[in-house]
Amino acid sequence: MKKNILIFLVICAFCDNLLSQSQNPNNLLRNVLKKLQIAKDYSVEANIKVDLPFINMLPINAKIYTKQPDKFKVESKSIAIVPRQGFDQIAKILKDTTQFSAVTQGEEMIEKNKTTIVNIFSQVDTSDLILGKLWIDVQQNIILKSQLTTRSNGTILTEYEYGSQIAYGLPDKMTFTVDIKKFKVPKMIAALTSSKKKQGDTAEEKRRKIFIKLQNYQVNKGLKDEIFVKEKQ
Repeated sequence: MKKNILIFLVICAFCDNLLSQSQNPNNLLRNVLKKLQIAKDYSVEANIKVDLPFINMLPINAKIYTKQPDKFKVESKSIAIVPRQGFDQIAKILKDTTQFSAVTQGEEMIEKNKTTIVNIFSQVDTSDLILGKLWIDVQQNIILKSQLTTRSNGTILTEYEYGSQIAYGLPDKMTFTVDIKKFKVPKMIAALTSSKKKQGDTAEEKRRKIFIKLQNYQVNKGLKDEIFVKEKQ
C-alpha cells in the first residue's frame, strides 16, 4: 500500500514538473519562435482595407515579401499601409532573449481557443519596444492576438486568423487596431487626415483599424536579396 502511494506521489510530482515547464513563458515563446522560423522567406498577396478618419479609401492590393533575418518589402501601385509589427517584428523581438523578460499572466478564451497570456518587458532603454502582450495557443504554438507598445508607433493591437499556412505560423487574416495619432502613416495620407480635423478627436476616433487578407503564399522559394533593394526615385 505504501509503495503504491509512493509511486502515485512520484507520478504527481513528475506531472506537475511537466506542467510548470510547459507554462514557462520562455518555453512558450521559444516554441512560437521555432514555428515562425520554419518560413525562411515568403511572398504573399495582400488585400488591405484601411479605416481612417475623414478619408474614404478603397481596398488596396499589394504584394509583401519577407526574408529572415530582417528583410521586408511591400509592393503596390497605390499607397499601402502595412504595419510591419504584425509580420516580422515579433520574431525579431523573440530571437534575442537578453532584450526582454517574460511572465505569464493567465489564460483567456479567444473564440473557441484557449490561450496563455505572456507579457514581455523590454530590458534595454534604447529598444523601440516598451512592452508587449501575447495571447498564445500553446497547442499549436501560434499567436492569436498581440499588443505591442513601441516608442515609434504607440500601441498596436493585432488579431490573427489562421488557415492555409498555420504550419508556418502565418495568418490568412490580420486586423490591426492603431492609435492614428501615433501610428506612422505615409506623409500624403497624414497631411490629408490632419487637414480634415485639427482638434477635438475623441478616444474612439483616434483608434482605427487596418484589415489585411493574405492569400497565395509562396514559402521558402529562395527569395533573392535584390528584391529588397530600394529603387532609386
